Amino acid sequence: MLFKIPDASVWVVLGAQWGDEGKGKIVDLMSEDADIVVRYQGGANAGHTVSFDGKTYVLHLLPSGIFHENVVCVIGNGVVLDPLALIEEINIIKNAGVNINGRLLISHNAHLIMPYHKLLDKLYEQREEKIGTTGKGIGPAYVDKYARVGIKVIDLLNKDTLCKKIKKNIESKNEILEKIYHTEKLDVEKILNDYLDFAEKISEYITDTAVYLNEAIKKGKKILLEGAQGALLDVDHGTYPYVTSSNPTAGGASTGSGIPPTKINGIIGVIKAYTTRVGEGPFPTELKNEIGNYLRERGGEYGATTGRPRRCGWLDVVSLKYSIMINGIEKLALTKLDVLDELDEIKICTAYKIDGKITEKFPTDPDTLSKVEPVYETFKGWKEKTSNVNSYCDLPDEAKKFIEAIELFTNTKITIISVGADRKQTIFK
Repeated sequence: MLFKIPDASVWVVLGAQWGDEGKGKIVDLMSEDADIVVRYQGGANAGHTVSFDGKTYVLHLLPSGIFHENVVCVIGNGVVLDPLALIEEINIIKNAGVNINGRLLISHNAHLIMPYHKLLDKLYEQREEKIGTTGKGIGPAYVDKYARVGIKVIDLLNKDTLCKKIKKNIESKNEILEKIYHTEKLDVEKILNDYLDFAEKISEYITDTAVYLNEAIKKGKKILLEGAQGALLDVDHGTYPYVTSSNPTAGGASTGSGIPPTKINGIIGVIKAYTTRVGEGPFPTELKNEIGNYLRERGGEYGATTGRPRRCGWLDVVSLKYSIMINGIEKLALTKLDVLDELDEIKICTAYKIDGKITEKFPTDPDTLSKVEPVYETFKGWKEKTSNVNSYCDLPDEAKKFIEAIELFTNTKITIISVGADRKQTIFK
């Protein structure tokens, strides 16, 4: 392990594009030198992939540090938790021989995803203007959270409170389902019994994680804060309305964990050597051609959660510089460099042309962003296999020129380079 986390420090690892950057692998690698890994926002709509020893695991709720037995994994208060998805994931991990006893903590302040959230999510997506959600109930759960009618994890520990809240919420949701969507009413008793059963299965993990984390900081522990999705999908700073319902940006790391901003020591942004996007929304460098198809197939660009094909395009440093700015990203981790191995030439979008004028500013409004014309700088492909390279010096010269160009355009150093899915296929620069 060549990436060392300084003692008594807190680091944020987040996606600097539209998600699917390879955060799972980077967090897994860094977890070898961490004490605690915290998932701070999102829900089961995120898929973080970890590969080692010839096996691949896709995590949706459990932090990516779960495979390191020295690491305590925390699901923070900013997450919306689907108990059914969590229990299924715990069982998969246990069957893989991973011991989680004493290693998993769930914030008592995290909100629960309910069956009506999933149903409403799918019904909303049948509208004329789709957002492209995963249908996992994430958006409706956050809506209830901010409408102050959400059900928290702590409510699972009080049967009377849980019963009261579930009955009240389902009464109002049934009215919407029946009168607006003309669907059948939800079964109150079944949902209540299911969540009482969930309470028995996960109650041992529930605690005040904000207190736990701040006490850990006082003790000098090394903590990683793991984001889901990507900065360009942030509900405040992303390409709204084609965004997620939470804050994947660095600010969300504090609000979603209870760790003060003043205690965060460093921020690492994870990027691909190209750009992808899932769902609807503008995508300036999208390639609807043979190269786009090549990137999709060669890079295995299909959603870890939904299986949907990802839209693919050239690396966009205009959006990347915006992401670096709003997150305060100090270092970059570059993934999937090996996907570009067979290309004759590779392009990087360095600016946009809008109404005939060149700009390096990233417009987040979809109307403007959908009209921009990317301005490219072209690089010669290296036409060599990189997936077996483990030293920066041994990379092809053209690959090093590509990497150094990204550093120059973004004024940010790349410290980790991934040349394959497995842990071992990593270069520390």
